[in-house]
Amino acid sequence: MIIEHGDTIISSEIFSSHFVCNLDACKGACCIEGERGAPLEQDEIKLIEERLDQIKPFMSPQGIGLLESEGFHEGDEIGDLATTCLPTGECVFAVRENGRLGCAIEKAYRAGKTDFYKPVSCHLYPIRIGKTGRFESLNYHKWSICHAACSLGEELKVPVFRFLKESLIRKYGTEWYEELESIYVEFLALEEKGDI
Repeated sequence: MIIEHGDTIISSEIFSSHFVCNLDACKGACCIEGERGAPLEQDEIKLIEERLDQIKPFMSPQGIGLLESEGFHEGDEIGDLATTCLPTGECVFAVRENGRLGCAIEKAYRAGKTDFYKPVSCHLYPIRIGKTGRFESLNYHKWSICHAACSLGEELKVPVFRFLKESLIRKYGTEWYEELESIYVEFLALEEKGDI
C-alpha cells in the first residue's frame, strides 16, 4: 500500500514492519557491506567538506589515506553520489572500536566538534529515499544483515517509522512527522477492519 503525504509517497511497510538497530549483533555491518558507500545528497558534499578538519581526528588511518588520495565521495550530480570505500569495503568514514564499526562524522558530532550529525541516508536507514516525479518516495529497505534489528523491533513492537522519528523530523520537520503519526492511526484502524 502506498500513502501520499505532502510531497512524499510512503510505503505502508514503514508502519507494518518493525525495526530497532542492534549494534551488539550486527557490529555496524552497514558501514562495510553493500556495493557502494553511503548515499549522499548534493548539499551534504559541501557540509562535509567544510567540516573535514574537525572530522579527520576521528577517522581511521586507512580512511584518511583514502580521503587524501581519492576524496570522500564519488558519483555525479544527478543523484548518484556516495561515500568512497576502502578496498576492504569500509566507508571512508568508518572506524572500528570495541569490535564494531561506527562513523567518524557522528563521533565528531557527539564530541561537540561539528554541527553535522551524519549523512541523512545513514540516519534514515532502513528507509531509502527515491524520486517519483515531484515526490520523494520513502521505502523500507530489507537487508539480511539487519535480521537482528528486525527481530528486536518485533520484540519491542517498534514500527520502522517510530524508530526513525529523530531522522524523519530532521529531514521533513516536526509537523510532517506528527501528521505521519495520525496517518499511522488511520492505517491501524483500516488494518483492524480488514480493509488493507
